[in-house]
Amino acid sequence: MVKILEMIGLALVAIMTLGFVGLFVPYGIKNGISELFWGCAGGALMIIIYRKMKNKKDEKEN
Repeated sequence: MVKILEMIGLALVAIMTLGFVGLFVPYGIKNGISELFWGCAGGALMIIIYRKMKNKKDEKEN
């Protein structure tokens, strides 16, 4: 599960970076800080928060 979350997070960061520099402009997504950027940033942040909560829970159990 951890490896899957890491891969999803990496993909979100990659898409966020590509969208920021303007690679997706031909598809109608504007470059810079757009909805795509904030969506990917939010998704990556949720993965980080989830893993932190899970690590805290695992520490309490041990």
